[in-house]
Amino acid sequence: MRTEQKPSDPALAFAAHDHAHCSGDVLARAEELSAETGARLTPVRRRTLEILLESHRALGAYEVLEKLAEAGFGNQPPVAYRALDFLVDQGFAHRIRRLNAFAACMHPGEAHSPAFFICRTCDAVAEAPAEAVRGAMVAAAARIGFSVERMNVEALGLCPTCAEAAA
Repeated sequence: MRTEQKPSDPALAFAAHDHAHCSGDVLARAEELSAETGARLTPVRRRTLEILLESHRALGAYEVLEKLAEAGFGNQPPVAYRALDFLVDQGFAHRIRRLNAFAACMHPGEAHSPAFFICRTCDAVAEAPAEAVRGAMVAAAARIGFSVERMNVEALGLCPTCAEAAA
């Protein structure tokens, strides 16, 4: 068993941990990157990222909108969609297609090819490195003359807690 885990460790999504530390590190990195690139992390965009960082779950746009409205940012869908689009464009969030939802990126500013492990029971989502999977897909595509532009790897199953509960 690991004694110390980094905030970007995918296993944290399925384990009890200091989530404030985990989310705080990611938010600080997003703020730093925004300042470096000149991207505007406006209050609504920042709050949207905070909402995504509240747990290791993917949230739908309307769930995000509901929380934004509670924080006084309005209740019109474009408010959430524009903020989520910005976060995805900046690499601060990922779209989880299987769930039609969004999750905070745990590696903002790092070039990476993530795979998402989605618990079908509790909807927890872990982001794990998948460079080897991407490499295999790019190689397979090249053999047939196809050029991969975008790829989303998602696996559905049970997290350790839900698997234990089901046993």
